[in-house]
Amino acid sequence: MDINGLFNGEHLAWNLFIALLLGAIVGTQRGWVMRNSEEGSRVAGIRTYSLVALFGALIAILAKIYTPVLIGFALIALVVLACIAFVVQQKKSQDVSITGVVSLLVTFILGCLAVSGEVVLAASAAVITAVVLDNKKELHQALTKLQEYELDAALRLLLISIVLLPLLPNQTYGPWKALNPYEIWWMVVLIASISFVGYFAIKIGGAKRGILFTSVFAGLSSSTALTLQFSHLSREQPMMSSLLASGILLSCGTMFPRLLIILSVVNPHLVALLWPIVLAMMVALYLPAWWIWRQSEGEKIDKPNKQSNPLALQSALFFGVVLAVIMLLSHALSDWFGSAGILILSALSGITDVDAISLALGRQSTQLLSANTAALGIIIAASVNTLVKMSMVVAIGDRALWRRVAPVMIGCVFVGAGLFLVIS
Repeated sequence: MDINGLFNGEHLAWNLFIALLLGAIVGTQRGWVMRNSEEGSRVAGIRTYSLVALFGALIAILAKIYTPVLIGFALIALVVLACIAFVVQQKKSQDVSITGVVSLLVTFILGCLAVSGEVVLAASAAVITAVVLDNKKELHQALTKLQEYELDAALRLLLISIVLLPLLPNQTYGPWKALNPYEIWWMVVLIASISFVGYFAIKIGGAKRGILFTSVFAGLSSSTALTLQFSHLSREQPMMSSLLASGILLSCGTMFPRLLIILSVVNPHLVALLWPIVLAMMVALYLPAWWIWRQSEGEKIDKPNKQSNPLALQSALFFGVVLAVIMLLSHALSDWFGSAGILILSALSGITDVDAISLALGRQSTQLLSANTAALGIIIAASVNTLVKMSMVVAIGDRALWRRVAPVMIGCVFVGAGLFLVIS
């Protein structure tokens, strides 16, 4: 190994300083918590944490020169030393928490990372560690307020997303190679996640702020999923119909600027043709959403009760089945009708999603497909998607909800169609 290159080429002096600083970040938080303790009664403070991070950095350097086994021996030595200090302190204070010991070990690893080419990772981990340590009271209070059914919902969401989703193959199967298990299950996870985020946003921030946050979040990912969830919620909480209606319209309106961003990546020329229509449709939803929101001021809204489901998994699974059927039908029509089926394909794709067909038409319009045909297909997909969401509201939601939402969505479609005829 080139020792000179190791020490001169990698700016080890700077990395050692960063390691010392990261240890000081964690140590500052630990020292502040125990700032009123007598001198010498603390197991570790800002100096100790800084030196532990520096110790980890120096051991990592020696491990590069000699053997990685040195890191293991150094970590074992630190564990033994920290445990001895913990036992001594525990006898004096009767405090059985091992948070201090664990944070020392984390600080050692931060020092190792800082000189191993992972400075950004080490810095991020140091800040997250300090934040977690500093929010002890808030985290404990959150646990006391967490209900068993809410914890169960969180674990199920982790199961279907972190465990099951990566196991599914990200490739197409079946007739016309139309079905992608990973994409279908991703939509299931997305719908369930919106349900979960919306539940806790409303519980923590109240109905008004929670619905506003959830609507914007869903509008950037899947307004269809939010419409489905809010329609179900209007049945459980009829008094929230006004807020839920404004949330649905806000989310559906956010779909349109998101559409322009997607198209700007694949075909900016298409954006120049579509932006007046798309922005007009957005305004046609945003203005009524704002008006309904203002009308709902002063209404007394209850937070979700125990009967509310944090994770609408059944609705998400049903939507996944519908998505699979539509994917199959869209490929079949494309195969049967060829280029003449593009508009039919756009309409069918709009039943579940606008992004996929917009990307496809945007790419094709840079090659053989005309810009006008691509633009018409995208408008059709967006219009059908809007009408499908309106149908969800009418079929699933409370009557007070669909009476506010349906006329606005129909008007949005007419605005898009009329402007397209004028411009084209």
